[in-house]
Amino acid sequence: MRTEDKLLKEERPTDLARRDPARPRMTRTRFWLLGTTLAVYAATVIGVLTTSWLVRFDWQVMLFRPYKQWPEFHMFLDYFVVMGQRGPTAVAVAAWLGWCCYKQRTLRPGLVLGTSLLLLNATVGAVKIGFGRLGPHYATSVGSSEMWRTGDIFPSGHTANAVVTWGVLAYLATTPLARRIASLIAAGFAFGVGMTTVYLGTHWLSDVVLGWAAGVLVLLALPWLEPAMARAEVLLLGLYRGIRDGRAPVPVPSARPAPGPALATPRAARDDEPPVREPVSVVGRPGATGRVPEARPHHAGRQHAVRSERTPVTPVGSRRPPHADRVPRTTTPFGPSAGRGRTTATGG
Repeated sequence: MRTEDKLLKEERPTDLARRDPARPRMTRTRFWLLGTTLAVYAATVIGVLTTSWLVRFDWQVMLFRPYKQWPEFHMFLDYFVVMGQRGPTAVAVAAWLGWCCYKQRTLRPGLVLGTSLLLLNATVGAVKIGFGRLGPHYATSVGSSEMWRTGDIFPSGHTANAVVTWGVLAYLATTPLARRIASLIAAGFAFGVGMTTVYLGTHWLSDVVLGWAAGVLVLLALPWLEPAMARAEVLLLGLYRGIRDGRAPVPVPSARPAPGPALATPRAARDDEPPVREPVSVVGRPGATGRVPEARPHHAGRQHAVRSERTPVTPVGSRRPPHADRVPRTTTPFGPSAGRGRTTATGG
């Protein structure tokens, strides 16, 4: 057996997946993390739907009124919860990833962010509308799950958005150390935003738990979407190149007239051959003919002016033809006697 075959047999599945970028990398850690997150997601939904101890705990935390117990943190947490709002966080992260796209000459960072946010809106938004749970400030009866009442807080959108938006930075990290640091920062933001919503009374605790699970599931699904993002990148780059090439500058037309059909194209004169004058009939009066000036290859052709458009020329001298029997006349100079008569030549 060859040495290459031995090395391939000794490689772990994670090494093989790392060698093929189109193949999603399902490591053992990712597998257990996916299974645990799905179990937490399902248990949270079932616990709220059955009005279990989780719903009772939600009411205990809500009636405790954390924002009244520690009012000194209220102003700070009002600003901190913005770290979970989709608009500001998406703009900030998109600006950074746009710079990364420019430096790395690739669209992958932007495509990863756009794909994750699209998947987050589709999954979390559908579950929110489907369950229709009311928030703590709008609860109607103590001890109820407040489900199916036209609400939109289950799961917590702030929490899930914080997990996904800041988790994308950890997902795109290029070194193991940077990935660990970014993961810790993203986890801190996600935990802080979720607990801040509970402190402010805008979400139940179960909403936050489901938001954490929903955000983690979106991040875990990104490796399976890498082939689709790679194809999208190729398509977008090809479209951009097509648009760029289509905007090429239009060449300026030269003064030389464009060549006509093959039968009407005149024969090019050689250097040692004198130009040939060709008679051209004049449109207008039948039988009238005219000639065009010499063809000059370095000058553009000019149209002949119509007779009515030509500048009139005053003739000089007499227009009568000369006659042998006619005596020439003499004109008197301008003066006082001008206009009184004409003097003729003397004779007989």
